[in-house]
Amino acid sequence: MPDLISVFSIGLLIGLTGALAPGPTLIATINASVTSGWRAGPFVCLGHMIAEMGIILLVIAGLGTLIGSATWLIGLVGGFALVIFGYLTLSSARNALIPSADDQINVGRPVAAGFVSSFSNPYFWIWWLTIGAALLWSSLEGGLIAGGILMAGHWAGDIAWLTLVSGSLHRGRFFLSDHGYRIVLSACGIFLIVFGIWFIYGSI
Repeated sequence: MPDLISVFSIGLLIGLTGALAPGPTLIATINASVTSGWRAGPFVCLGHMIAEMGIILLVIAGLGTLIGSATWLIGLVGGFALVIFGYLTLSSARNALIPSADDQINVGRPVAAGFVSSFSNPYFWIWWLTIGAALLWSSLEGGLIAGGILMAGHWAGDIAWLTLVSGSLHRGRFFLSDHGYRIVLSACGIFLIVFGIWFIYGSI
């Protein structure tokens, strides 16, 4: 049980670091909140989850065999990617601003917005081909249940943040100032760097 709790916690923290980063999915949530209210967050996240499910199935089915023969290499690359993304997150946090609804993404309804904004985002693919694949395959060594719990934690972070954003905007106020947003991003950047170093150490 403690191991599964740790797996869930890692998935949750990694999910939050990705969800908090400014990007198309966050902007899509902000835009959808204007017409869909607080429900925009969960629906956009559903679209995001659908996009991720395709990659997860590839890892479990065929891609997993290829990854399994080079687990240490995937872990090493994923660890370095975590450190790089952490550094970039820290750098961008200095002048980060919460995206406004003026940054338009015309992708239709919230679920479609979540799917398209994820699938068309280069960061999404880079993340899954490095960090995501390493984390998922590592957890799958403990069985499908462990892999499922990792993704449950990952998606819990996504849903929590995007719902908080859409719910706050629906009420006409955002709970986080730009300064507070920078602090949160900085904390996420530090977490990514530390976790990346831990991943590199475990691979070598």
